[in-house]
Amino acid sequence: MNSKNTENIAENKMGVMPINKLVWNMSFPMMVSMLVQALYNIVDSIFVARVSEDALTAVSLAFPLQTLVIAVGAGTGVGINAILSKSLGEKNFKKANATALNGGFLYIMSYLLFLVLGFVAVKPFYVSQLKGSSPEIFDMGVQYLSIVMIFSLGIFGQFFFERLLTSTGKTVFSMVSQLAGAITNIILDPILIFGWLGLPEMGVAGAAVATVIGQCVAAVVACVCNMKFNHEIDLSLKGFRLSGSLIGSIYMVGVPSIIMQSIGSVMTYCMNKILIDFSSTAAAVFGVYFKLQSFFFMPVFGLNNGITPIIAYSYGAQQRKRMIKTIKLSMGIAFGLLLFGFAGFELVPQVLLKMFDASDEMLEIGCQALRAIGFHFLIAWFCIIAGTVFQALGKAVYSMVVSIMRQLVVLVPAAYILAQLGGLDAVWWSFPIAEGMSLLVSVICLVNIYKKIIKPLPEGRE
Repeated sequence: MNSKNTENIAENKMGVMPINKLVWNMSFPMMVSMLVQALYNIVDSIFVARVSEDALTAVSLAFPLQTLVIAVGAGTGVGINAILSKSLGEKNFKKANATALNGGFLYIMSYLLFLVLGFVAVKPFYVSQLKGSSPEIFDMGVQYLSIVMIFSLGIFGQFFFERLLTSTGKTVFSMVSQLAGAITNIILDPILIFGWLGLPEMGVAGAAVATVIGQCVAAVVACVCNMKFNHEIDLSLKGFRLSGSLIGSIYMVGVPSIIMQSIGSVMTYCMNKILIDFSSTAAAVFGVYFKLQSFFFMPVFGLNNGITPIIAYSYGAQQRKRMIKTIKLSMGIAFGLLLFGFAGFELVPQVLLKMFDASDEMLEIGCQALRAIGFHFLIAWFCIIAGTVFQALGKAVYSMVVSIMRQLVVLVPAAYILAQLGGLDAVWWSFPIAEGMSLLVSVICLVNIYKKIIKPLPEGRE
């Protein structure tokens, strides 16, 4: 074992720091960084909206494939996080190192897949949604999505190095890397989109270039932070071998998470097809909704990222009290954050929409949409934290089942039926209906997890 792995290992804060302090210590940097991520996504769309509403629609229609990239990156990271943190909790440092290196290999393979898809899948993807109805939206969308997918190495590198940092409790450095990427993106957006500083005006292609450059910057910063500050993992390739068993373990946890998030891509694609039949403005509103809701949800996902290694570490270290206290505290935080989001959607939807240069038609459609969809905020907090527990304890298949029930079994069919029966305004109520089903299934799964995994553990220390 490399000596760097034994340095201060016994004092890992995930095993000894008081839970209240630990949750905030681990999660707050991630919450801030995810909030900034959401902010730059919103800023990105605000600038694109100033090009034209068609440009905004083009970028909105790219969301399913963009989400698929993120699904593979984040889902693989969930598997790495759970196995690596559990290995550290068990003091199995050789396995932790091997998990990290095999995880890196999986990210390289993921990038090669999306590189190919960037060349062959983008045009058919837009054709299937637009059916030749808008050449302008098609051309801008193909430009944007091709760049994002072909140059997705940056986002996969970012996921890899940031997950190593979070797995070892060094979330502040993950925050630093994400901030660096987000700030880079925000600065480059107007410069490249509108052709400032003597550069050519690139439109939506400029937004895509700004995005991938920001991702590359974040990856480089996260890599440097790992090399300088992450002494619990040795990334030396000396003696490295691919491990089928480790890759299987990573994907045992990660694949359900990938599928779960990929289902979001399928759902978004289906919703775009339902909404585009009403108007391109309706599809643009849906895209704006996703950007706005991310502002409230991303901090909760940051909380997610922060508590996953705590729960996994506590599981490996046989510390039931610390695990339960972490879950309870995180549920309270998540509820508070999404209550704030609910208030924003209900009270000031027009203010939120006007940030995107909303036309009168977009305001009319969008206010109804945000007020209806906003009710699912009151339920989603529980489902998100429950999903985190499932993933951290190696039962990510439960998260997958919940996601399938919510998005494919309930949401899409409900949206289609409501579109036929009540028109566009009724479609938006499919979101709170689906979230209600998600709550029911999440409660059943969490009770099962508690009885079979959590309750039998020794209490341990607090």
